[in-house]
Formats: sequence, C-alpha cells, structure tokens
Amino acid sequence: MDVDGILTDGTVTIHTDGTESKTFSILDGLGLVRCRDAGIILAWISGRTSPVSIVRATELKITHLIQGCTDKLAVLQELAGRLGLGAETVCYMGDDDIDAPALAWAGVGVTVPGAMPAALAAAGYITSRSAGRGAVREVCELILNRPV
Repeated sequence: MDVDGILTDGTVTIHTDGTESKTFSILDGLGLVRCRDAGIILAWISGRTSPVSIVRATELKITHLIQGCTDKLAVLQELAGRLGLGAETVCYMGDDDIDAPALAWAGVGVTVPGAMPAALAAAGYITSRSAGRGAVREVCELILNRPV
C-alpha cells in the first residue's frame, strides 16, 4: 500500500528544524498487526522518503518498506515476483495518479473516498472510511473475514 494519503490523511507537517511529522491511525495499525499475525505479507510503497514512515513501519514490523519510487507498478510487480505472488493474490491500496497502474494491476485495487480521479477509476473497491481514519483497517477486516 501507499503511505501518504492511505495510512495518513496525506498531510505532512514540516517543522522549523526540517523534521516532519505525520499522523497514523491506531485502528489501521491494529488491522495491519492482525494481518501480519495471520501470515499476510505486508508492504508499504511510497513515492516519498520519510524517516517518520520508517519509524512507524518498524513499530508495526512491516517487512517491506520501499520509499522514493515513482513507478509503483514496477516496484509492486518486482516485489510480487520475488515473493512468488501473482497479481490475483495482491491487494494494493493507493490514492493518487502514480498509484493508478498498480491499482489496476492488483487482483484487488482499493482506494479511499478522497482519492484522485485516476485512482478512483482504477480501483475496484472504495473504502467507506477516509485515509488515515480507518480505511486500512476496513480493508484488513475484509481480508481477514473473507470466505476461504
């Protein structure tokens, strides 16, 4: 999944000392922990490089954190290939134009209500919850409760 605009509301606060801060939802974090504990492979793919994302990913034990990439489809396909996963077994969440190709490629492409038009058009599912406010948890619950 994308980070800014999915795990956060897309706001980045830049402090006068050059550091940044973001707000992550505890609801989303618990959903990710439950997925991880269920054996689901988790990855964050972000166009921005952010120390704050590293801290949160480390805290949640996110195995795959890829930052500073603009071709998210290529990164997602490479990661899926390395893990032996086909598109049909991948769920990708993103909210912006650079996420649209990955959303369209994934077996399940998910976006949030406030996403950009290209992401909305490429996604097969739009969450009822907003970015950074439980949207990821909503998807985690759907995955964990899906019929086998």
